[in-house]
Amino acid sequence: MKPLAEFLLPDEEAGRRFGARLGLCLRPGMTVLLQGPVGAGKSHLARAAIRALAGEAVDVPSPTFTLVQTYETPQGEVWHADLYRLGDAGEVAELGLADAMGRDILLIEWPDRLGDYTPTDAITVTLAYEGEGRRLAISGAAEGLLACLEGSA
Repeated sequence: MKPLAEFLLPDEEAGRRFGARLGLCLRPGMTVLLQGPVGAGKSHLARAAIRALAGEAVDVPSPTFTLVQTYETPQGEVWHADLYRLGDAGEVAELGLADAMGRDILLIEWPDRLGDYTPTDAITVTLAYEGEGRRLAISGAAEGLLACLEGSA
C-alpha cells in the first residue's frame, strides 16, 4: 500500500512528540495498525498517544504479555494491543478487540496477526529504521487523521 504521508523522526523525542500529536487526532471508531520490526518504536509511539489522551501521569505498560491494555480517556476508551504472542486470529474475538473495532480507539501492534479481523477502514502506521532515527509512513483510511496532524504541526 502506497503511503499517503511520510515523516522522518530523527530521535526518540521526535517520536514521542509525533505520538502525542497522533493521540490528540484520534477519535472513537479509529483503528491504528502499528507495523515495524522489533524495537522500531511501536510501543513508544502508542504510549505517547495514550498519554496525550489520558494524561502524562498515566502508567502505560507495554501489553506484550497481557496482550491488551485499556484506558479511559475524555475521547472514550483506548485499547492498546500487542498481538506478537497471539496464538491464532481466532483469539482476537476472545480478547474483545473485534467488538471494540468501530466503537473505541484501537492501537494495535503486530496487526498481521489479525487475519480476517483486520478492519478495511484501518489507518496503518509503519515504522522503519533510518539512520539513528525512524521513518514513519501513514497509509490506509487516514485522510482525516492527516488533516488533523497537519493542522497541529
